Amino acid sequence: MSEIFKTAAIQAAGVRADHPMAGVLSMRADIFTMTDQAQSAALTPDAPGGLSHGERAALACRMCRLNREDGLSAHFEALMKQADAPEEVAQIADTSYPGGDAGADKRLDAIIRHTDLATRDAKSVTGGDIAALAAAGISEDDIVRLSQLIAFVNYQVRLVIGLRLMGDLS
Repeated sequence: MSEIFKTAAIQAAGVRADHPMAGVLSMRADIFTMTDQAQSAALTPDAPGGLSHGERAALACRMCRLNREDGLSAHFEALMKQADAPEEVAQIADTSYPGGDAGADKRLDAIIRHTDLATRDAKSVTGGDIAALAAAGISEDDIVRLSQLIAFVNYQVRLVIGLRLMGDLS
C-alpha cells in the first residue's frame, strides 16, 4: 500500500488504495506528506512551550468534534492517549466542556473560548480576543503556537471534507 494511504487525512476521509481517485492522489503524495509533517510540527513539536502535547491533541480533537468530523477526531483522540493526557486535559476534547469564564482555570478557559471561536467563526476573531488570551496569562509565543494549531487542524478538517466530497465517500 502506498504511504499516502497511511496519512491521517486520507484515512479520515475513508479513501482506500482501491478507490478510483487513488491514482490521482498518489500523484500528489507530496501534499499528504507535508500535511503529516505539519501535523507533527503543530501537535508534537520538540519544544511545546506552554501547550503540552496532550493539550494540543485534546484541542485538535475538540475542533474536529465542533466540525462533526468523527474520523479525524478519533485520530486526535488516539494522539491524546499517546501523550498520556491526564483526565483534566482529556476533558478539553469534550465540546460540552465549558470555555469562557466558566471555571477556575482562567488560562484553560481562555484557550477553549478562543479555539471554539476561531473554529466556529474565524472571521469574528478580533484583537480583543488575542488580548483576552494575554490577559489570561498566555505568553505571546503560546498565542502564536495556539494560532498555528487552530489553523492547521481546521485546514486538515477541510482537506478531509474535500477529499470525501471529491470521492463521494460520505
